[in-house]
Amino acid sequence: MIILRTTSALAALSASRPEHPVAVCALAVTPGDDKTRLIPAGQFDAPRGSMRGGGPWRLDESQARRIIELAANRNTDIVVDYEHQTLLSETNGQPAPAAGWIAPASLEWRADGLFGRIQWTAAAKESVTPGPEGEPPEYRYLSPVFPYDAETGAVLDLLHLSLTNNPAISDGDAVLAAARRASTTTEQEESTVKREQLIKALSLAADATDEQIEGELAALKARADDAKALRQALDAKDDATPEDAVAALKSSQPTAPDMSQYVPRAVYDEAQQQVAALKAGGESAELNRLIDEGLKDGRIAGQATAEWLKGQGLAACKAHLEDAPSIAALKTTQTQGKAPQDAPSQGQLSDAELAVCRSMGLSPEEYRKANPADAQ
Repeated sequence: MIILRTTSALAALSASRPEHPVAVCALAVTPGDDKTRLIPAGQFDAPRGSMRGGGPWRLDESQARRIIELAANRNTDIVVDYEHQTLLSETNGQPAPAAGWIAPASLEWRADGLFGRIQWTAAAKESVTPGPEGEPPEYRYLSPVFPYDAETGAVLDLLHLSLTNNPAISDGDAVLAAARRASTTTEQEESTVKREQLIKALSLAADATDEQIEGELAALKARADDAKALRQALDAKDDATPEDAVAALKSSQPTAPDMSQYVPRAVYDEAQQQVAALKAGGESAELNRLIDEGLKDGRIAGQATAEWLKGQGLAACKAHLEDAPSIAALKTTQTQGKAPQDAPSQGQLSDAELAVCRSMGLSPEEYRKANPADAQ
């Protein structure tokens, strides 16, 4: 069974803020892991129901959806305290420990009221749970605090809740509750003004929905990110104007090449081929010249050595001529046409040939193989 209670403090609440008085009622606590009913659906009233500024109150699905939306926009959990200490702490100086919390995301409309999942503290969970052998709990009632329309009784919001066995509050506490409600109303009015300004700044229709506003804000942020990335790419300052960015872009463009300084690729390739041919021809002529000189001054032993050096290339020939001694015996006939008295036997190398072997780092056998005619 649901038990609703009000106190004479509601009269002061109604008098201080007649358009949005605040009610405090008590519901039976239903501990557990499932959701708890926070405000009943339909029309409900205090048992005595005749106090000024009291019920009847009303809650339907559209009002509950509005309450859920308001709670989500605040981005803070709804506190459940003890004995309305949240209201009393500013006057009695006592702390207001939480007995539990309700996440706005857990709020849910059902056919019989507004529900939410209460995450109890360890101490509070023990205080609302019956003891063994049917012992009663320390607290039986959950008292919601909500503003309502004075004319229709429509519930407008859910401020907080409290564990209590006696939900009455003093007149001074009622004034404090009204002050809190007045502050909340002012914040909502300011939020409405800011919303209208935001819609105008985004060039949206006056009746733009939240989804349209969020979509335009997301697009605006994306454009801002693109502009920032462009400034960074152009190495422009953060406060650079579009004109500055365009100027930086133009200055970063490469200038057109001077085509008079370039030739077609085919012309270049042809020139390279000609240079290579000339180089090869020059190297061949130089090699022939060096071999002729080597043959004449005795640094090259014979024609077989000359042919072998041609196959080794210009660099090898130059290296050989630099290290090889000039052998006079290879320049002229030392015997002046007569057979030498100490001529080597067939198959043996002469002193001149042995000198060539030493200069070229060859063994006599290697020399004979490279110069078969000279070794006869």
